Amino acid sequence: PVDGVVKEGESFVDQSMLTGEPVPVKMKKGSKVTGSTLNQRGSLTIMVQKVGKETVLAQMIQLVEEAQGSKAPIQRFADKVAGIFVPIVISIAMITFTLWFIFLTVGLIDITGEQTILAKALINMVAVLVIACPCALGLATPTAIMVGTGKGAENGILIKNAESLERAHHINTVVFDKTGTLTEGKPEVTDIILPNSDVRVQHVEPVRLGLGLGADDLLRLAASAEKASEHPLGEAIVRKASTLGMSLEKVDHFESISGKGIHATIQGKSLLIGNKKLMKDFHIPIDRLKNKAESLENEAKTVTYTAYDNSLLGLIAITDRIKDSSKKAIQSLHEMGIETIMLTGDNQSTANVIAKELNIDRVIAEVLPQDKIALIKELQAEKKIVAMVGDGINDAPALAQADIGVAMGTGTDIAMEAADITLMRDELLAVPQAITLSHQTIRTIKVNLFWAFIYNVIGIPLAALGFLNPMIAGGAMALSSVSVVSNSLLLKRFKLKK
Repeated sequence: PVDGVVKEGESFVDQSMLTGEPVPVKMKKGSKVTGSTLNQRGSLTIMVQKVGKETVLAQMIQLVEEAQGSKAPIQRFADKVAGIFVPIVISIAMITFTLWFIFLTVGLIDITGEQTILAKALINMVAVLVIACPCALGLATPTAIMVGTGKGAENGILIKNAESLERAHHINTVVFDKTGTLTEGKPEVTDIILPNSDVRVQHVEPVRLGLGLGADDLLRLAASAEKASEHPLGEAIVRKASTLGMSLEKVDHFESISGKGIHATIQGKSLLIGNKKLMKDFHIPIDRLKNKAESLENEAKTVTYTAYDNSLLGLIAITDRIKDSSKKAIQSLHEMGIETIMLTGDNQSTANVIAKELNIDRVIAEVLPQDKIALIKELQAEKKIVAMVGDGINDAPALAQADIGVAMGTGTDIAMEAADITLMRDELLAVPQAITLSHQTIRTIKVNLFWAFIYNVIGIPLAALGFLNPMIAGGAMALSSVSVVSNSLLLKRFKLKK
């Protein structure tokens, strides 16, 4: 890939691989273009300015590698304890042998049976070592982790390693990318608005077009013309008509007007579909629907005007729909006391509307890909444990930098590679589920450690005082291991909140 600047031509370029936003951006002479973006139509002559390691894509890859390399491994609690516990137990065993040998030798304790002084002292020392064997301590963490990661996989939550599962229970801030994460990532028609009926009937001839008198008229006309367009908004209109099973009209003429819309001819009459600039160029008055259009725009919807036979026919509003699971996921995170933040390259008004609908705590809009990783670092500097949820190449550096990176399974390979957790289901409810699973796994580990220690706290003094022989100590040690494994297996019965 190479980066450069446009010298000649005009076109719309899909920058979703870079920015995560689905709507193509108009490029003309002087516009900067970057590698990994897709020219949708038209011809562009580009003067190359950056190649190799200097390109934006290469720099993003470098950011991912740096973030991945900067992560410090978690020091497991059990490993720390074992490092202290084993030398202490050996010391206690040696002290037990020494004291028993001395007390038996000087006659402070009477020896019974045919045992020798050395044998009795050795038996008590061995009993201490056996009862204190750290099998249960060693099993406490890995068994719970094994069952926890398996439980996650059953629910479509793939956890890259045990370290990630352990670290997830500390999360207190979750940062979401918008497009493709909180939203579907596919524009779709949400509203079809007409002026009053007398205006519509006056300028549309239902019998001649074979159309009804409702909003179907406008949608069928628009879809007929947009079928020849490659613009995502046009594709959304065609997709809506197809879903409703509409038969489209024959288009006699089609012209794409860059940055404004399209101009077509159906049954000898002019059809215009586009923005305010297109209507203005063709002298189509839009005052009758101006207030409604502004209202729709305030709802973060893109308004497309449609005019037929030189008169305004109506509006089509298109938006990137919020996923059904997003609101429940945000609510679940709030119930867990976790702060939610939305990062997006979208404009502030669109972002605010979506954040308000989802009840997201904080919005950071108009963010460039390279800025996302800096914002994650700022949050971490505030002593926050941050999880980043995204799906695109542009999210990869932030996913790698975050304490826990969560990638959507429907996203790009580079995002999943950078993430610690991958959600195979395209549902954001899996995010609070993953955190809940981490909490439950850590709780199980703590219970396991409690049982491992309680056996030792009770058993070691009894063995040192001579109340346990090595056979009983061995049985107690085995029982402690069984109890730890059994407790870990109870995780399989844990139900994640749907």
